[in-house]
Amino acid sequence: MLNFTIDKVPTDIVKEIAIKVRALRKEKKYTQQELAERANVSLASYKRFERTGQISFESLVQIAFVLGKLQDFESIFKLNEMEKIEKLFSENKSGK
Repeated sequence: MLNFTIDKVPTDIVKEIAIKVRALRKEKKYTQQELAERANVSLASYKRFERTGQISFESLVQIAFVLGKLQDFESIFKLNEMEKIEKLFSENKSGK
């Protein structure tokens, strides 16, 4: 029985990232081995990543660096401006 949902779950995101990384790798004409070597990731880990989406965060950041996508990580948990202001005020009140 198929399970349909509008909202994505973490496994959906992981698989989508793996698909996008594979497409970028092919666009740059890297083999799996070339990308793994450039990112200092074992070939087995890289192959598993493309197949399942599972890889260590550090390895994923290394892969992003090699593919010229490191800046994409800067916006992942970005605080909005109001949160930054509130944080500044709460730190000043507590004497930090």
